Amino acid sequence: MTAVTKPRVRVAAGTTAFPASAPVPVAGAYLRDTRSAVLTTRMAPLTESRDNIRRAWRRVAGLAQDLILNSGRLSGVVQQIISDTVGSELQLNPKPDLNVLATLGYDASEARALIDLIKREWKYWSWNPRECDVRGKLIVPQMLDIGLRQYLAYGETTGINVWWPVSTRRRQNVRTGTKVLMLPPSRLVQETNEAIGLYQGVFHDEWGRPVQYRFADRRDGVPMSRDVAARNGFGLSKVIHIFEPNEADDVRGISPLAGAFRKHVQHEMLEDATLQMAVLQTAMGIALSSAAPSSEAFEALEALKEVAGTEGGKDVAESLAALLAAQIQRAQEGEISFGTDPRISHLAPGEKLDILGVKTPGPQYEPFNASLSRDMARALGVTYESLTLDNRGATYSSSRVGISSIWPVVTRRRERISGVQAQQIYDNWLDEAVFSGTVPIKGGYEAFNANRDRLCWAQWRGPAKPSADDKKSADAAAKRVETYTSTVEIEAAELGQDGQELREQHLEEHEWYVSRGMRSPYERAGTSTPSREKSEDEDEKAGGAAE
Repeated sequence: MTAVTKPRVRVAAGTTAFPASAPVPVAGAYLRDTRSAVLTTRMAPLTESRDNIRRAWRRVAGLAQDLILNSGRLSGVVQQIISDTVGSELQLNPKPDLNVLATLGYDASEARALIDLIKREWKYWSWNPRECDVRGKLIVPQMLDIGLRQYLAYGETTGINVWWPVSTRRRQNVRTGTKVLMLPPSRLVQETNEAIGLYQGVFHDEWGRPVQYRFADRRDGVPMSRDVAARNGFGLSKVIHIFEPNEADDVRGISPLAGAFRKHVQHEMLEDATLQMAVLQTAMGIALSSAAPSSEAFEALEALKEVAGTEGGKDVAESLAALLAAQIQRAQEGEISFGTDPRISHLAPGEKLDILGVKTPGPQYEPFNASLSRDMARALGVTYESLTLDNRGATYSSSRVGISSIWPVVTRRRERISGVQAQQIYDNWLDEAVFSGTVPIKGGYEAFNANRDRLCWAQWRGPAKPSADDKKSADAAAKRVETYTSTVEIEAAELGQDGQELREQHLEEHEWYVSRGMRSPYERAGTSTPSREKSEDEDEKAGGAAE
Protein backbone atom coordinates (compact mmCIF):
# COMPACT_ATOMS: atom_id res chain seq x y z
CA MET A 1 0.00 0.00 0.00
CA THR A 2 1.46 3.29 -1.05
CA ALA A 3 1.33 6.22 1.38
CA VAL A 4 -0.08 9.46 0.07
CA THR A 5 2.08 12.46 0.75
CA LYS A 6 0.25 15.78 1.20
CA PRO A 7 1.78 18.73 -0.60
CA ARG A 8 3.70 21.07 1.64
CA VAL A 9 2.53 24.64 1.72
CA ARG A 10 4.65 27.47 3.05
CA VAL A 11 2.43 29.66 5.24
CA ALA A 12 3.20 33.18 6.33
CA ALA A 13 2.54 34.18 9.91
CA GLY A 14 -1.07 35.14 10.60
CA THR A 15 -2.52 33.40 7.50
CA THR A 16 -4.42 30.17 6.93
CA ALA A 17 -2.91 27.30 4.95
CA PHE A 18 -4.90 25.49 2.28
CA PRO A 19 -3.61 22.36 0.50
CA ALA A 20 -2.74 22.79 -3.11
CA SER A 21 -5.66 20.55 -4.12
CA ALA A 22 -8.21 22.29 -1.86
CA PRO A 23 -10.35 25.01 -3.40
CA VAL A 24 -9.78 28.56 -2.19
CA PRO A 25 -12.87 29.78 -0.29
CA VAL A 26 -14.95 32.31 -2.23
CA ALA A 27 -16.63 35.22 -0.40
CA GLY A 28 -19.65 35.20 -2.64
CA ALA A 29 -21.33 37.58 -5.04
CA TYR A 30 -21.50 40.39 -2.48
CA LEU A 31 -17.71 40.53 -2.07
CA ARG A 32 -16.52 39.77 -5.58
CA ASP A 33 -13.11 41.48 -5.68
CA THR A 34 -11.35 43.33 -8.47
CA ARG A 35 -8.14 42.25 -10.19
CA SER A 36 -6.19 44.56 -7.87
CA ALA A 37 -7.59 42.68 -4.83
CA VAL A 38 -8.53 45.85 -2.95
CA LEU A 39 -11.04 44.01 -0.78
CA THR A 40 -8.78 41.05 -0.04
CA THR A 41 -5.99 43.28 1.23
CA ARG A 42 -8.35 45.22 3.53
CA MET A 43 -8.70 43.24 6.75
CA ALA A 44 -12.00 43.85 8.56
CA PRO A 45 -12.62 41.65 11.62
CA LEU A 46 -16.22 41.27 12.78
CA THR A 47 -16.63 42.59 16.33
CA GLU A 48 -19.43 43.97 18.48
CA SER A 49 -19.87 47.70 18.74
CA ARG A 50 -19.56 47.89 22.51
CA ASP A 51 -16.29 45.94 22.40
CA ASN A 52 -14.91 48.35 19.81
CA ILE A 53 -15.95 51.29 21.96
CA ARG A 54 -14.42 49.77 25.09
CA ARG A 55 -11.06 49.19 23.39
CA ALA A 56 -10.85 52.55 21.63
CA TRP A 57 -12.71 54.91 24.00
CA ARG A 58 -9.73 56.46 25.77
CA ARG A 59 -7.69 56.89 22.60
CA VAL A 60 -10.58 58.40 20.65
CA ALA A 61 -11.57 60.72 23.50
CA GLY A 62 -7.98 61.90 23.92
CA LEU A 63 -7.56 62.57 20.20
CA ALA A 64 -10.89 64.38 19.95
CA GLN A 65 -10.13 66.59 22.92
CA ASP A 66 -6.63 67.36 21.62
CA LEU A 67 -7.83 68.24 18.12
CA ILE A 68 -10.62 70.49 19.41
CA LEU A 69 -8.29 72.33 21.79
CA ASN A 70 -5.56 72.83 19.17
CA SER A 71 -7.60 73.61 16.08
CA GLY A 72 -9.20 76.99 15.63
CA ARG A 73 -11.50 75.58 13.00
CA LEU A 74 -12.70 72.67 15.14
CA SER A 75 -13.14 74.76 18.29
CA GLY A 76 -15.07 77.30 16.23
CA VAL A 77 -17.38 74.73 14.68
CA VAL A 78 -18.04 73.24 18.14
CA GLN A 79 -19.21 76.67 19.26
CA GLN A 80 -21.34 76.89 16.12
CA ILE A 81 -22.93 73.51 16.84
CA ILE A 82 -23.74 74.60 20.40
CA SER A 83 -25.22 77.87 19.13
CA ASP A 84 -27.37 76.07 16.54
CA THR A 85 -28.56 73.40 18.96
CA VAL A 86 -28.99 75.26 22.26
CA GLY A 87 -28.57 78.93 21.46
CA SER A 88 -28.96 81.15 24.51
CA GLU A 89 -31.12 78.46 26.16
CA LEU A 90 -33.58 75.68 25.47
CA GLN A 91 -36.94 77.19 26.30
CA LEU A 92 -39.27 75.03 28.35
CA ASN A 93 -42.67 74.31 26.81
CA PRO A 94 -44.61 72.14 29.32
CA LYS A 95 -47.06 69.74 27.71
CA PRO A 96 -48.92 68.01 30.55
CA ASP A 97 -51.68 65.66 29.47
CA LEU A 98 -54.85 67.78 29.41
CA ASN A 99 -56.99 64.70 29.97
CA VAL A 100 -55.14 63.98 33.21
CA LEU A 101 -55.52 67.61 34.27
CA ALA A 102 -59.22 67.40 33.48
CA THR A 103 -59.58 64.34 35.74
CA LEU A 104 -57.85 66.35 38.48
CA GLY A 105 -60.44 69.13 38.12
CA TYR A 106 -58.67 71.61 35.81
CA ASP A 107 -60.53 73.55 33.14
CA ALA A 108 -58.78 75.14 30.14
CA SER A 109 -57.99 78.45 31.84
CA GLU A 110 -56.69 76.75 35.00
CA ALA A 111 -54.50 74.42 32.94
CA ARG A 112 -53.07 77.43 31.09
CA ALA A 113 -52.40 79.19 34.40
CA LEU A 114 -50.64 76.09 35.75
CA ILE A 115 -48.41 75.87 32.68
CA ASP A 116 -47.54 79.57 32.97
CA LEU A 117 -46.63 79.10 36.64
CA ILE A 118 -44.38 76.13 35.84
CA LYS A 119 -42.55 78.07 33.13
CA ARG A 120 -42.08 81.08 35.37
CA GLU A 121 -40.75 79.10 38.35
CA TRP A 122 -38.46 77.05 36.09
CA LYS A 123 -36.98 80.24 34.67
CA TYR A 124 -36.22 81.59 38.15
CA TRP A 125 -34.58 78.33 39.25
CA SER A 126 -32.65 77.42 36.09
CA TRP A 127 -31.04 80.87 35.78
CA ASN A 128 -29.90 80.99 39.41
CA PRO A 129 -26.55 79.16 39.72
CA ARG A 130 -26.76 79.02 43.52
CA GLU A 131 -30.03 77.13 43.29
CA CYS A 132 -29.44 74.77 40.37
CA ASP A 133 -25.71 73.96 40.52
CA VAL A 134 -23.92 72.01 43.24
CA ARG A 135 -20.85 74.19 42.80
CA GLY A 136 -22.95 77.36 42.57
CA LYS A 137 -21.28 78.44 39.32
CA LEU A 138 -23.37 77.24 36.38
CA ILE A 139 -26.86 77.95 35.15
CA VAL A 140 -28.83 75.23 33.37
CA PRO A 141 -28.15 76.64 29.85
CA GLN A 142 -24.42 76.46 30.61
CA MET A 143 -24.85 72.87 31.76
CA LEU A 144 -26.48 72.07 28.41
CA ASP A 145 -23.54 73.69 26.63
CA ILE A 146 -21.12 71.57 28.65
CA GLY A 147 -23.15 68.44 27.99
CA LEU A 148 -23.13 69.02 24.23
CA ARG A 149 -19.40 69.79 24.27
CA GLN A 150 -18.84 66.54 26.18
CA TYR A 151 -20.87 64.66 23.59
CA LEU A 152 -18.74 66.00 20.74
CA ALA A 153 -15.44 65.17 22.47
CA TYR A 154 -16.30 62.01 24.45
CA GLY A 155 -19.43 60.76 22.72
CA GLU A 156 -21.50 61.00 25.90
CA THR A 157 -22.76 63.39 28.57
CA THR A 158 -22.47 62.62 32.30
CA GLY A 159 -23.64 64.23 35.50
CA ILE A 160 -25.46 63.56 38.76
CA ASN A 161 -28.79 64.92 40.05
CA VAL A 162 -28.07 65.64 43.71
CA TRP A 163 -30.57 66.15 46.54
CA TRP A 164 -29.62 68.43 49.43
CA PRO A 165 -31.36 67.90 52.77
CA VAL A 166 -32.71 70.82 54.78
CA SER A 167 -29.57 71.08 56.92
CA THR A 168 -27.34 71.52 53.86
CA ARG A 169 -29.73 74.05 52.36
CA ARG A 170 -29.67 76.14 55.53
CA ARG A 171 -25.89 76.00 55.67
CA GLN A 172 -25.61 77.09 52.02
CA ASN A 173 -28.48 79.58 52.35
CA VAL A 174 -30.46 78.20 49.39
CA ARG A 175 -34.17 77.47 49.01
CA THR A 176 -34.34 74.29 46.91
CA GLY A 177 -32.75 70.90 47.37
CA THR A 178 -32.50 69.83 43.70
CA LYS A 179 -28.98 70.40 42.39
CA VAL A 180 -26.99 69.22 39.36
CA LEU A 181 -23.35 68.12 39.40
CA MET A 182 -21.82 67.98 35.92
CA LEU A 183 -18.89 65.55 35.64
CA PRO A 184 -16.56 64.81 32.69
CA PRO A 185 -17.17 61.37 31.15
CA SER A 186 -13.55 60.48 31.93
CA ARG A 187 -14.65 60.17 35.57
CA LEU A 188 -16.84 57.22 34.61
CA VAL A 189 -14.37 54.38 35.08
CA GLN A 190 -13.43 51.89 32.36
CA GLU A 191 -13.62 48.83 34.59
CA THR A 192 -15.27 45.70 33.22
CA ASN A 193 -16.27 42.59 35.18
CA GLU A 194 -19.13 40.84 33.46
CA ALA A 195 -19.40 38.29 36.27
CA ILE A 196 -20.99 41.00 38.46
CA GLY A 197 -22.71 42.85 35.61
CA LEU A 198 -20.10 45.62 35.37
CA TYR A 199 -19.20 46.72 31.88
CA GLN A 200 -17.12 49.83 31.25
CA GLY A 201 -18.11 51.43 34.54
CA VAL A 202 -21.85 50.66 34.37
CA PHE A 203 -23.62 47.96 36.41
CA HIS A 204 -26.55 46.20 34.70
CA ASP A 205 -29.29 43.90 35.91
CA GLU A 206 -30.34 40.64 34.24
CA TRP A 207 -32.39 42.59 31.69
CA GLY A 208 -29.49 44.81 30.68
CA ARG A 209 -30.85 47.90 32.44
CA PRO A 210 -28.32 50.21 34.14
CA VAL A 211 -28.70 50.11 37.91
CA GLN A 212 -25.48 51.71 39.12
CA TYR A 213 -22.56 53.78 37.84
CA ARG A 214 -19.00 53.74 39.16
CA PHE A 215 -17.28 57.14 39.15
CA ALA A 216 -13.65 57.90 39.96
CA ASP A 217 -13.42 60.25 42.92
CA ARG A 218 -10.78 61.84 45.10
CA ARG A 219 -11.10 62.59 48.79
CA ASP A 220 -8.40 64.37 50.74
CA GLY A 221 -6.02 63.74 47.84
CA VAL A 222 -6.63 59.99 47.86
CA PRO A 223 -8.04 58.51 44.62
CA MET A 224 -11.02 56.23 45.11
CA SER A 225 -14.23 55.21 43.39
CA ARG A 226 -17.87 55.53 44.39
CA ASP A 227 -20.99 53.86 43.08
CA VAL A 228 -24.07 55.98 42.36
CA ALA A 229 -27.52 54.50 41.80
CA ALA A 230 -29.01 55.11 38.36
CA ARG A 231 -32.38 56.21 39.83
CA ASN A 232 -33.69 57.30 43.21
CA GLY A 233 -36.55 55.77 45.18
CA PHE A 234 -39.17 57.63 43.14
CA GLY A 235 -37.85 56.38 39.81
CA LEU A 236 -36.29 59.72 38.84
CA SER A 237 -32.96 59.79 37.02
CA LYS A 238 -30.13 60.29 39.47
CA VAL A 239 -27.25 59.77 37.02
CA ILE A 240 -27.27 61.74 33.77
CA HIS A 241 -25.72 59.51 31.12
CA ILE A 242 -26.68 60.32 27.53
CA PHE A 243 -25.10 58.93 24.37
CA GLU A 244 -25.96 57.89 20.82
CA PRO A 245 -25.80 54.07 20.57
CA ASN A 246 -24.67 52.32 17.42
CA GLU A 247 -26.18 49.01 18.50
CA ALA A 248 -28.71 47.96 21.12
CA ASP A 249 -26.03 46.44 23.38
CA ASP A 250 -23.89 49.59 23.56
CA VAL A 251 -23.06 50.76 27.06
CA ARG A 252 -20.99 53.88 26.34
CA GLY A 253 -20.79 56.39 23.51
CA ILE A 254 -17.97 57.32 21.13
CA SER A 255 -17.06 60.74 19.77
CA PRO A 256 -18.74 61.58 16.44
CA LEU A 257 -15.35 62.95 15.37
CA ALA A 258 -13.85 59.44 15.34
CA GLY A 259 -14.71 58.89 11.69
CA ALA A 260 -13.10 62.16 10.63
CA PHE A 261 -9.78 62.00 12.52
CA ARG A 262 -7.79 60.83 9.51
CA LYS A 263 -9.20 63.51 7.19
CA HIS A 264 -8.60 66.28 9.71
CA VAL A 265 -5.00 65.20 10.32
CA GLN A 266 -4.46 65.00 6.56
CA HIS A 267 -5.83 68.52 6.24
CA GLU A 268 -3.40 69.79 8.87
CA MET A 269 -0.50 68.01 7.14
CA LEU A 270 -1.52 69.55 3.82
CA GLU A 271 -1.61 73.03 5.32
CA ASP A 272 1.75 72.58 7.07
CA ALA A 273 3.44 71.27 3.92
CA THR A 274 1.92 74.07 1.83
CA LEU A 275 3.09 76.72 4.27
CA GLN A 276 6.62 75.30 4.49
CA MET A 277 6.94 75.14 0.72
CA ALA A 278 5.63 78.69 0.36
CA VAL A 279 8.14 79.99 2.92
CA LEU A 280 10.98 78.12 1.20
CA GLN A 281 10.01 79.50 -2.20
CA THR A 282 9.80 83.00 -0.80
CA ALA A 283 13.26 82.73 0.76
CA MET A 284 14.78 81.41 -2.48
CA GLY A 285 12.68 83.54 -4.82
CA ILE A 286 15.56 85.52 -6.39
CA ALA A 287 17.75 83.84 -9.05
CA LEU A 288 20.74 85.25 -10.96
CA SER A 289 21.30 83.57 -14.34
CA SER A 290 24.66 84.05 -16.03
CA ALA A 291 26.26 82.70 -19.18
CA ALA A 292 29.71 82.94 -17.56
CA PRO A 293 31.36 79.62 -16.74
CA SER A 294 31.92 78.45 -13.23
CA SER A 295 35.24 77.93 -11.43
CA GLU A 296 35.65 74.56 -13.15
CA ALA A 297 35.76 76.43 -16.50
CA PHE A 298 38.65 78.60 -15.31
CA GLU A 299 40.54 75.55 -14.12
CA ALA A 300 39.97 73.92 -17.51
CA LEU A 301 41.36 77.02 -19.29
CA GLU A 302 44.46 76.96 -17.14
CA ALA A 303 44.98 73.29 -17.97
CA LEU A 304 44.44 74.12 -21.67
CA LYS A 305 47.25 76.68 -21.59
CA GLU A 306 49.61 74.17 -20.01
CA VAL A 307 48.94 71.33 -22.42
CA ALA A 308 48.55 73.42 -25.60
CA GLY A 309 51.20 72.16 -28.02
CA THR A 310 51.37 75.18 -30.30
CA GLU A 311 51.81 78.84 -29.85
CA GLY A 312 48.39 79.43 -31.47
CA GLY A 313 46.66 77.18 -28.95
CA LYS A 314 48.22 79.12 -26.12
CA ASP A 315 47.04 82.38 -27.66
CA VAL A 316 43.44 81.12 -27.91
CA ALA A 317 43.42 79.95 -24.31
CA GLU A 318 44.91 83.22 -23.09
CA SER A 319 42.38 85.23 -25.12
CA LEU A 320 39.45 83.31 -23.62
CA ALA A 321 40.83 83.75 -20.12
CA ALA A 322 41.30 87.47 -20.72
CA LEU A 323 37.69 87.81 -22.01
CA LEU A 324 36.25 86.05 -18.98
CA ALA A 325 38.44 88.10 -16.66
CA ALA A 326 37.11 91.28 -18.27
CA GLN A 327 33.49 90.16 -17.75
CA ILE A 328 34.20 89.38 -14.14
CA GLN A 329 35.81 92.78 -13.72
CA ARG A 330 32.74 94.54 -15.15
CA ALA A 331 30.48 92.48 -12.88
CA GLN A 332 32.57 93.50 -9.89
CA GLU A 333 32.09 97.13 -10.75
CA GLY A 334 28.31 96.65 -10.49
CA GLU A 335 26.33 96.09 -7.31
CA ILE A 336 23.45 93.77 -6.43
CA SER A 337 22.05 94.01 -2.91
CA PHE A 338 18.79 92.70 -1.36
CA GLY A 339 17.81 93.70 2.13
CA THR A 340 16.20 96.62 3.86
CA ASP A 341 17.71 98.92 1.22
CA PRO A 342 17.85 96.91 -2.04
CA ARG A 343 20.12 98.22 -4.82
CA ILE A 344 20.82 96.91 -8.35
CA SER A 345 23.34 98.87 -10.45
CA HIS A 346 23.95 96.75 -13.55
CA LEU A 347 24.71 93.20 -14.52
CA ALA A 348 27.55 91.67 -16.44
CA PRO A 349 26.99 90.79 -20.10
CA GLY A 350 24.85 87.64 -20.50
CA GLU A 351 23.46 87.78 -16.95
CA LYS A 352 19.76 87.87 -16.09
CA LEU A 353 18.05 88.57 -12.74
CA ASP A 354 14.71 86.77 -12.13
CA ILE A 355 12.25 87.41 -9.27
CA LEU A 356 10.50 84.09 -8.71
CA GLY A 357 6.92 84.00 -7.42
CA VAL A 358 5.50 81.45 -4.95
CA LYS A 359 4.19 78.45 -6.88
CA THR A 360 2.56 76.78 -3.87
CA PRO A 361 -0.30 76.00 -3.51
CA GLY A 362 -0.90 74.74 -6.98
CA PRO A 363 -4.20 74.39 -8.81
CA GLN A 364 -4.85 71.01 -7.22
CA TYR A 365 -4.74 72.42 -3.65
CA GLU A 366 -8.22 73.95 -3.50
CA PRO A 367 -10.17 70.88 -4.74
CA PHE A 368 -8.30 68.55 -2.38
CA ASN A 369 -8.64 70.94 0.54
CA ALA A 370 -12.38 71.30 -0.13
CA SER A 371 -12.77 67.51 -0.26
CA LEU A 372 -11.16 67.09 3.16
CA SER A 373 -13.31 69.88 4.59
CA ARG A 374 -16.52 68.36 3.26
CA ASP A 375 -15.64 65.03 4.86
CA MET A 376 -15.15 66.75 8.22
CA ALA A 377 -18.38 68.76 7.84
CA ARG A 378 -20.33 65.59 7.09
CA ALA A 379 -19.03 63.90 10.26
CA LEU A 380 -19.84 66.92 12.43
CA GLY A 381 -23.28 67.47 10.95
CA VAL A 382 -22.70 71.03 9.71
CA THR A 383 -22.59 72.59 6.28
CA TYR A 384 -19.35 73.09 4.39
CA GLU A 385 -19.86 76.87 4.51
CA SER A 386 -20.39 76.78 8.27
CA LEU A 387 -17.17 74.79 8.78
CA THR A 388 -14.89 76.78 6.50
CA LEU A 389 -16.70 80.16 6.31
CA ASP A 390 -16.11 79.89 2.57
CA ASN A 391 -19.23 81.08 0.73
CA ARG A 392 -17.68 81.38 -2.70
CA GLY A 393 -20.01 79.98 -5.30
CA ALA A 394 -22.88 79.63 -2.85
CA THR A 395 -26.28 80.68 -4.21
CA TYR A 396 -29.66 81.11 -2.56
CA SER A 397 -30.80 77.72 -3.82
CA SER A 398 -27.64 75.87 -2.76
CA SER A 399 -27.68 77.54 0.68
CA ARG A 400 -31.33 76.63 1.15
CA VAL A 401 -30.72 73.02 0.16
CA GLY A 402 -27.69 72.81 2.47
CA ILE A 403 -29.61 74.22 5.44
CA SER A 404 -32.60 71.97 4.75
CA SER A 405 -30.42 68.85 4.68
CA ILE A 406 -28.50 69.72 7.85
CA TRP A 407 -31.36 71.10 9.93
CA PRO A 408 -32.88 67.66 10.74
CA VAL A 409 -29.46 66.71 12.14
CA VAL A 410 -29.56 69.79 14.39
CA THR A 411 -33.09 69.13 15.65
CA ARG A 412 -32.29 65.46 16.19
CA ARG A 413 -29.22 66.38 18.24
CA ARG A 414 -31.30 68.89 20.20
CA GLU A 415 -34.06 66.39 21.02
CA ARG A 416 -31.89 63.34 21.72
CA ILE A 417 -28.91 64.91 23.53
CA SER A 418 -29.55 68.38 24.94
CA GLY A 419 -33.32 67.91 25.27
CA VAL A 420 -32.92 64.63 27.16
CA GLN A 421 -30.44 66.24 29.55
CA ALA A 422 -32.77 69.20 30.16
CA GLN A 423 -35.75 66.86 30.66
CA GLN A 424 -33.96 64.80 33.32
CA ILE A 425 -33.08 67.96 35.24
CA TYR A 426 -36.63 69.29 34.81
CA ASP A 427 -38.21 66.05 36.11
CA ASN A 428 -36.28 66.29 39.37
CA TRP A 429 -37.01 70.00 39.76
CA LEU A 430 -40.76 69.69 39.10
CA ASP A 431 -41.01 66.80 41.55
CA GLU A 432 -39.59 68.98 44.31
CA ALA A 433 -41.62 72.03 43.21
CA VAL A 434 -44.87 70.07 43.55
CA PHE A 435 -43.79 68.43 46.81
CA SER A 436 -42.82 71.78 48.38
CA GLY A 437 -45.93 73.58 47.12
CA THR A 438 -44.07 75.99 44.84
CA VAL A 439 -46.19 74.56 42.00
CA PRO A 440 -49.46 73.47 43.64
CA ILE A 441 -51.34 70.60 41.98
CA LYS A 442 -54.93 69.68 42.68
CA GLY A 443 -54.88 66.43 44.57
CA GLY A 444 -51.47 67.17 46.03
CA TYR A 445 -48.22 65.31 45.59
CA GLU A 446 -50.00 61.94 45.61
CA ALA A 447 -51.95 62.83 42.47
CA PHE A 448 -48.76 64.13 40.82
CA ASN A 449 -46.79 61.02 41.74
CA ALA A 450 -49.51 58.79 40.29
CA ASN A 451 -49.42 60.68 36.97
CA ARG A 452 -45.78 61.76 36.96
CA ASP A 453 -44.84 60.74 33.40
CA ARG A 454 -47.85 62.45 31.84
CA LEU A 455 -47.55 65.64 33.91
CA CYS A 456 -43.76 66.00 33.44
CA TRP A 457 -43.92 65.77 29.65
CA ALA A 458 -42.42 68.84 27.97
CA GLN A 459 -40.93 70.09 24.74
CA TRP A 460 -37.75 72.14 24.44
CA ARG A 461 -37.55 75.01 21.97
CA GLY A 462 -34.21 75.93 20.45
CA PRO A 463 -32.96 78.61 18.06
CA ALA A 464 -34.80 79.31 14.84
CA LYS A 465 -33.89 77.59 11.60
CA PRO A 466 -31.41 79.75 9.62
CA SER A 467 -32.70 81.39 6.46
CA ALA A 468 -30.84 82.44 3.33
CA ASP A 469 -33.53 85.06 2.60
CA ASP A 470 -35.80 86.20 5.45
CA LYS A 471 -38.40 87.75 3.14
CA LYS A 472 -38.82 84.62 1.05
CA SER A 473 -39.01 82.47 4.17
CA ALA A 474 -41.65 84.76 5.72
CA ASP A 475 -43.71 84.75 2.51
CA ALA A 476 -43.54 80.96 2.35
CA ALA A 477 -44.65 80.63 6.00
CA ALA A 478 -47.58 83.01 5.44
CA LYS A 479 -48.62 81.05 2.37
CA ARG A 480 -48.56 77.75 4.27
CA VAL A 481 -50.77 79.16 7.02
CA GLU A 482 -53.10 80.72 4.46
CA THR A 483 -53.54 77.44 2.56
CA TYR A 484 -54.04 75.44 5.81
CA THR A 485 -50.94 73.31 5.23
CA SER A 486 -49.40 74.64 8.45
CA THR A 487 -50.39 76.41 11.67
CA VAL A 488 -49.18 79.36 13.68
CA GLU A 489 -47.98 76.90 16.33
CA ILE A 490 -45.80 75.05 13.81
CA GLU A 491 -44.40 78.20 12.23
CA ALA A 492 -43.71 79.71 15.64
CA ALA A 493 -41.85 76.57 16.65
CA GLU A 494 -39.66 76.94 13.54
CA LEU A 495 -38.68 80.37 14.87
CA GLY A 496 -38.01 79.02 18.37
CA GLN A 497 -41.16 80.63 19.80
CA ASP A 498 -44.11 79.33 21.81
CA GLY A 499 -47.28 79.62 19.69
CA GLN A 500 -49.57 80.07 22.71
CA GLU A 501 -47.43 82.82 24.18
CA LEU A 502 -47.24 84.47 20.76
CA ARG A 503 -51.02 84.52 20.36
CA GLU A 504 -51.53 85.91 23.85
CA GLN A 505 -48.94 88.60 23.21
CA HIS A 506 -50.66 89.51 19.93
CA LEU A 507 -54.04 89.79 21.62
CA GLU A 508 -52.69 91.91 24.47
CA GLU A 509 -50.93 94.32 22.13
CA HIS A 510 -53.92 94.47 19.75
CA GLU A 511 -56.29 95.40 22.57
CA TRP A 512 -53.83 98.02 23.81
CA TYR A 513 -53.75 99.78 20.42
CA VAL A 514 -57.53 99.58 19.93
CA SER A 515 -58.32 100.86 23.42
CA ARG A 516 -56.35 104.02 22.65
CA GLY A 517 -57.96 104.64 19.30
CA MET A 518 -54.86 103.66 17.35
CA ARG A 519 -54.63 101.40 14.34
CA SER A 520 -53.46 97.99 15.39
CA PRO A 521 -50.48 96.56 13.48
CA TYR A 522 -52.24 93.18 13.65
CA GLU A 523 -55.10 94.31 11.41
CA ARG A 524 -55.05 92.94 7.90
CA ALA A 525 -54.82 95.38 5.00
CA GLY A 526 -58.22 96.76 3.95
CA THR A 527 -59.92 96.04 7.28
CA SER A 528 -60.51 98.23 10.30
CA THR A 529 -61.50 97.64 13.87
CA PRO A 530 -64.91 99.16 14.68
CA SER A 531 -64.90 101.78 17.39
CA ARG A 532 -66.92 101.37 20.57
CA GLU A 533 -69.39 104.17 19.57
CA LYS A 534 -70.03 102.58 16.17
CA SER A 535 -70.66 99.22 17.75
CA GLU A 536 -73.17 100.70 20.21
CA ASP A 537 -75.07 102.46 17.38
CA GLU A 538 -75.27 99.23 15.43
CA ASP A 539 -76.60 97.44 18.50
CA GLU A 540 -79.31 100.08 18.98
CA LYS A 541 -80.35 99.86 15.32
CA ALA A 542 -80.45 96.10 15.53
CA GLY A 543 -82.60 96.33 18.66
CA GLY A 544 -85.05 98.80 17.04
CA ALA A 545 -85.43 96.64 13.96
CA ALA A 546 -86.16 93.67 16.11
CA GLU A 547 -88.97 95.57 17.91
